[in-house]
Amino acid sequence: MPLQWAVRGSDHQRTLSTMEDSSSKPAKKKVVAVVGGGLVGALNACFFAKRGFDVEVFETREDIRTAKIVKGRSINLALSHRGRSALKHVGMEEKIVSQGIPMHARMIHSLTGKQSPIPYGKKGQVTAETYPNTKLNFDHKLQDWNAETGIMTFVRSDGTKANIEADLIVGCDGAFSAIRKQFLRRSRFNYSQTYIPHGYMELTMPPINGEFAMKPNYLHIWPRNKFMMIALPNLDKTFTCTLFMPFEEFEKITTGDEVITFFQTYFPDAIPLIGVDALKRDYFRLPAQAMVSVKCSPYHIGDKCVLMGDAAHAVVPFYGQGMNAGFEDCIVFDEVMNQFNEDLSKCAVLPEYTRVRVPDDHAIADLAMYNYVEMRAHVNSKWFLFRKHVDNILHLLMPKTIIPLYTMVSVFIWELLPQNIHFKLNGIKSLSFSHDHTFLSSHCIVGIGHVVENVLFFCAGVQRGCGVSVNLDLMCVWQCLLAFLCLFLYFL
Repeated sequence: MPLQWAVRGSDHQRTLSTMEDSSSKPAKKKVVAVVGGGLVGALNACFFAKRGFDVEVFETREDIRTAKIVKGRSINLALSHRGRSALKHVGMEEKIVSQGIPMHARMIHSLTGKQSPIPYGKKGQVTAETYPNTKLNFDHKLQDWNAETGIMTFVRSDGTKANIEADLIVGCDGAFSAIRKQFLRRSRFNYSQTYIPHGYMELTMPPINGEFAMKPNYLHIWPRNKFMMIALPNLDKTFTCTLFMPFEEFEKITTGDEVITFFQTYFPDAIPLIGVDALKRDYFRLPAQAMVSVKCSPYHIGDKCVLMGDAAHAVVPFYGQGMNAGFEDCIVFDEVMNQFNEDLSKCAVLPEYTRVRVPDDHAIADLAMYNYVEMRAHVNSKWFLFRKHVDNILHLLMPKTIIPLYTMVSVFIWELLPQNIHFKLNGIKSLSFSHDHTFLSSHCIVGIGHVVENVLFFCAGVQRGCGVSVNLDLMCVWQCLLAFLCLFLYFL
């Protein structure tokens, strides 16, 4: 949800500077304008306000807390350690976590209805308005902004305009960012946007006798190779079921009877839980929605603007790390601010933030794309399940040497690895040598395994969500052999 922060002043022009000689007055606080009032924008507002900046948030939409009719969609989100750490910094972790349901594992539903769990790994409200130096501005749509002066032009819902100036503009206005349009006009700005050939559709599974229709502490998955359905629990005891499928498959189903036939073929155990009438009705309520992945760099322009969240790195939802990566943007920026003593000049905070953040964000985008293949296809393989058990055993025996990929992604990498190892999410791109040769050798082998795996998938044409045409069992056998080789090297 796009929302924006800026400086205070008159309705027509708010400015940070004054024409008077301010030598006898205390230095005026810098103003941060956060553009986009969704998850990342709101959290950023808290971080900047906590540092003492004057902050204003500008949101295109109206305040949904007071709206009679809320337009748009809701969506289930996964909050992991990466996101919780950012929330903890501003005192919001417990409040947010208390409104969620813990997910301990995936629950795989076979065609026969058999359910098999796959564990992921080891087992006072604060809002932006709480801070007196913040202001929320709803119904403000960004029309244009100037990267040299930091002046932004907003159009209000009544058609009037407001010009606002800020020391720093933080673009958190989503995958179709209005702030990012200014970046696209500049040279040496890299940008890519990829729509995958699959869409998604949401269905609702109601409670049964006032209780959850399935076990609530799981991400339920119906993997069917070329497509899948997942279900996540809600606090009202319903499940939100999401069907991910190629658009051409959605378009083949045109009648209610065809919907039921499709579910009888691929998701028979879900029919009595969702309901025949509900399936026939809800399937045609809204068309399948598209999913986009966005990459760009750099994340900043001079000392005036920086992109965060989906505006910088929109990802497909299959790793459940989009929100967490956006929240982590906030905490990484905060750490860079500490490192450079809040020096927002052209050679300090913003360039360093781009340098440290772009590689990890691009890595999570690639991992999210790959994980769709794992969720809809790999989990059907017995060798894949065997490899997961091997991963967990090796991690139990050597917790600092062998770390499952999901654990590395979900938890801050620097909390898991020795301090003398620099190991990026996309491991084989950045490995610094140390005296711990066993650790290095093991991860090099695992890295090689992932390279071979990615090459196989690339050759199969599945890097962007196409159908699987490689032997998944053979690939999982290869990974198991590599894992045992790691174990052998460890004991050498």
